[in-house]
Amino acid sequence: MVEGKGRFGAPSHSGMRVDSPKLIRLLAGLGGAAVPESRQSFAERLGQWLAVTDAVPLSAVLDAPSPQNSGACRSLKPGAADEARAALAALRTGFADSLTTGGTPGRGRSAIRLPEPDAPESIEAAPDFAPYRRYYLARQREMKTRIDPLRRQLRDALSRRSPPLRRLAALDAVFEQALAERERSLLATVPGALARRFELLYEAHRAALAQAGAADDPARWLVAGGWLATFQREMHAVAQAELELRLQPLDGLVAALDNEATEWQ
Repeated sequence: MVEGKGRFGAPSHSGMRVDSPKLIRLLAGLGGAAVPESRQSFAERLGQWLAVTDAVPLSAVLDAPSPQNSGACRSLKPGAADEARAALAALRTGFADSLTTGGTPGRGRSAIRLPEPDAPESIEAAPDFAPYRRYYLARQREMKTRIDPLRRQLRDALSRRSPPLRRLAALDAVFEQALAERERSLLATVPGALARRFELLYEAHRAALAQAGAADDPARWLVAGGWLATFQREMHAVAQAELELRLQPLDGLVAALDNEATEWQ
């Protein structure tokens, strides 16, 4: 990965790969780049993310003898799958609503508000991306804070079901630990990509003003079609795509729980 500095002091990146087509397309689109189709299989790409030390716990789960089936798993309340699905849907809805309103999902939490931009002190001064960086980093922390406990709850629900689901829960725990550092390092590059987009949009805005011989008016930055309004919309689209990436493992756990519940009906 190559990293440099833009005029706004934000890192620019090349070669960033995140295993989420939607997130890749959005980030590449912000920089005007095309995303080539991967020729590698899922197993090959996953292998690039796993270290040698991850093979031991992964092998231990895969090679473990299947646990004996127990009627206890059938005694759990039949609405467990519905509750899991509802909890995941509520998390998605809460984040979608918070992006629309600019606030934080849930109650009793510190507000995460969109920055209110200040006009530059002079015509040569550029708007500051730093408040948006803090805003996006706060969003990322909020995602992790809310998603991690729900993922553990889902694993706990699976571990009390059938033997295949118990093994799936164990595998998910291993993969979460094995991929955590890689995922964290890649997602940490997202604010840098947004910073570059912020810079490009402002430069295009200034170029258009110069060509038209018009004076800048910061009051119009956030009107429909304004450069900053465009940036905020794109930033929220990226945040939504990142949320979907983080929720993929939970979607799989809920689907597995739901499929078993369907089979028992």
